[in-house]
Amino acid sequence: MKRAFITDCEGPISINDNAYELTAHHIPNGDRLFTIISRYDDVLAEVLKRPNYKAGDTLKLIVPFLKAYGVTDRKMEEFSAQNLTLIRDAKETLKHIRTVADAFIVSTSYQHYIRAMCHALEFPCENTYCTKLTFDKHTLTSEEETRLKQMAEEIAQMPFFEIPSQARTLSDLPENVQKVAKRLDTIFWNEIAQMRIGRVFREVDPMGGMEKAEAIKTIAQKLKISISQTMYVGDSITDEQAFRLVKENHGLTVSFNGNQYAVKNADIAILSETSLITAVIADIFCRFGKQQVIALAEDWSSEALKKSAVNDVLANRLLGLYPHMLPKVKIVTGKNMDVLAEESSQFRKRVRGEAIGRLG
Repeated sequence: MKRAFITDCEGPISINDNAYELTAHHIPNGDRLFTIISRYDDVLAEVLKRPNYKAGDTLKLIVPFLKAYGVTDRKMEEFSAQNLTLIRDAKETLKHIRTVADAFIVSTSYQHYIRAMCHALEFPCENTYCTKLTFDKHTLTSEEETRLKQMAEEIAQMPFFEIPSQARTLSDLPENVQKVAKRLDTIFWNEIAQMRIGRVFREVDPMGGMEKAEAIKTIAQKLKISISQTMYVGDSITDEQAFRLVKENHGLTVSFNGNQYAVKNADIAILSETSLITAVIADIFCRFGKQQVIALAEDWSSEALKKSAVNDVLANRLLGLYPHMLPKVKIVTGKNMDVLAEESSQFRKRVRGEAIGRLG
């Protein structure tokens, strides 16, 4: 039976958060700037659920600032290629998966980064869906450049904030967070939106949220399969709707070093420094189906792996790396969900670094 393997990029395949790293490299205090805008993104997408806004739209909100600091398409391409850092065994993992399934990457990342990654992985670019952006076609006036730099400095000086898990409206947020959100509303939707560069908010459509789910539908239609024959791997808030679509249609959803948004919407959570675990799960799913994956995950151990029908070369490779204890694989249940989400979030920070790991 034909199967589709569909994965997010940053997290399951690479350690990078390319947009964060671009911003941190090219803009003074860009790490703080990106983090605050990313939290604002979470507020709009998850708390306020603002119409026509989705998780991942940070990638269009930061474009005016990158432009103001002289970033070009060429600079994005060069930076992406030079700073690409893959999860351990990612190339081997995708190479094996492509022998048992049609493999696709669906990522919020800019196309510049995806091209660099495909080159490194020898993965077909035509099997990717990502955020399209031709940076050089957008222009700034000198006045806009000056004002955007002032705004970037102002945002970078705003306090970091956390979003209470029970927050459902603006009034549920702490007063200081409400103040930051209101000021950012003014900056983005009143000031920048009225600039010439503000057209990026209308023209750039990041591959996040519903777009990822739509990409999965497109892939299934292209392959003439049902979504139940699909395995989806993700790790963050931009994967929520993709997870829900696949899960509701009885496909397999896997969180790889995911944060709370990923774990709570996944069938299985993987905590691992190597992506070979993903290859093992995909091998079983594509050759034998979801129930065999669940059975292996329920009895996850070196002994169970040895006795399973997993490809021998793949199993021996993994057992050679971890002769005593395999990386964690857990079925996500209502009982373990919160604890597992916290454990996975902490592990994510260890693998990808504190700054990237805490992003939504």
